[in-house]
Amino acid sequence: MANRTPLIAGNWKMYKTVSEAVETAGQLKKNVADTAGVDIMIAPTFTAIAAVCDSVKGSNIDVGGQDLFWETEGAYTGQLSPTMLVDVGCRYVIIGHSERRQYFAETDESVNKKIAAAIKTGLIPVMCIGESENQREAGQTFSVLDKQVKKGLKGFFADDLKTLVIAYEPVWAIGTGKTATSTQAQEVHQYLRSLLTEIFDQTFAQSVRILYGGSVKPENVSELMSMPDIDGALVGGASLNADIFSKIVRFQ
Repeated sequence: MANRTPLIAGNWKMYKTVSEAVETAGQLKKNVADTAGVDIMIAPTFTAIAAVCDSVKGSNIDVGGQDLFWETEGAYTGQLSPTMLVDVGCRYVIIGHSERRQYFAETDESVNKKIAAAIKTGLIPVMCIGESENQREAGQTFSVLDKQVKKGLKGFFADDLKTLVIAYEPVWAIGTGKTATSTQAQEVHQYLRSLLTEIFDQTFAQSVRILYGGSVKPENVSELMSMPDIDGALVGGASLNADIFSKIVRFQ
């Protein structure tokens, strides 16, 4: 893993009220208190972020936003700025998740703006990319990822992206129970690292953490994490249960 600290991130999507989120975060905090050598992040709903940040303060768990807007403030009803996320205690932010792309017209161009805004405010951007089942079956996986990475990171220099995390989520494996095999995932992660080498340089490419997302669970996390270019996981459904997510954090 070339000295890259693994990151296990839980995306809670549109689940959990504030009290439910605090309860789950509190249980997770107890479960993983003695876990070292891995970074842990949970991204609750926006209404629960402040309360969850308070409940995990001083622990080995960081909190992230599920999205952000690229302006600091303004007449943008319904949006949250990077400054607001930082203000309540977020350290990470998920950008360009496939559900944002699918349902809310997220584009590679808006992803690019959001990454810039996150970096400017000191948030760690987790840029999500991935192909649909039709694209995979048509043999377009690499061309789709090439476009998403190049457009998403357009105009940046390696020095700008020191904290960047990339999450590869094959869209066909999100919430479907289907998972890319460890070999399939490794092949894509290796391709992404070579693409980053081509765009930037090898030193940068070797330093970027690339997570796998798509039906990650205790049963498959260990094998996925044994792959040389897989540096962690972006976990959806399985992160909603503190005990199950704790096992994933420990690669069990």
